[in-house]
Amino acid sequence: MEQSLKNQVALVTGASSGIGKGVAIFLAKAGAKVVVNYHSDEEGANDTIKQIKAIEGEGFAIKADVGDPDDVERMFDKIFKTYDNFDILVSNAGIQKDAPFEEMTLKDWNLVIQTNLTGAFICAQKAVKYFLKRGVVKDISKSAGKIVFMSSVHQEIPWAGHINYAAAKGGLTEFMRTLSQEVANKLIRVNSVAPGAIKTPINESVWKDEKKVKELLKLIPYNRLGEPEDVAEVVLWLASDKSEYVNGTTIFVDGGMTLYPGFIGNG
Repeated sequence: MEQSLKNQVALVTGASSGIGKGVAIFLAKAGAKVVVNYHSDEEGANDTIKQIKAIEGEGFAIKADVGDPDDVERMFDKIFKTYDNFDILVSNAGIQKDAPFEEMTLKDWNLVIQTNLTGAFICAQKAVKYFLKRGVVKDISKSAGKIVFMSSVHQEIPWAGHINYAAAKGGLTEFMRTLSQEVANKLIRVNSVAPGAIKTPINESVWKDEKKVKELLKLIPYNRLGEPEDVAEVVLWLASDKSEYVNGTTIFVDGGMTLYPGFIGNG
């Protein structure tokens, strides 16, 4: 793989499994030093680092709750102490606490918003402050810094029974767009990736069930489930100078799920 991120330092939040793990490994293959954040799955985070080192990459794992400002401060302090630099934030950490609307507790509403939306704010603000202070380092990148938020097709597709998750991803969309509008003139690039149905541990009960997969594929015109690598390829592109003129946009990685497949054959 081309070393498009050589000498750059990346943080991937929620990188102990699934999409985050795939992204972290891809960034390492492209030459980045990768900080693997995790909330509770230390074993998974250590496995991510193990796979990074197996390809002669560099990085370390660190536990932090992205929704806790003190934890985030401590995490960034460790990054700067270790590498004295920072170039790429992939804000991927997210959780689900599902329930019908009338049964959803305020606790579960707040927890999902705190992690999926407020966590993105806290991490991005810390990153932007550093990017503004440092500016562009021409030998590293044409941009002063790159931020990629992990959104979801549910920033656009309503999802009954998951209203806290959908609200967080919808909010993340305008947060990303507004932040990009605000900092693009400082050469800080901000974008999102919105995955569809990706085979990860969080939805293992679906993709390991043949009947459920058959039903799910009715929603995916491309007729297959996605893999973490499908998402990682797009994140890598957004983090590299190959996408330098891409600002404030969301790239959907969903096999066409957002194309209203129910209307195939004239509806």
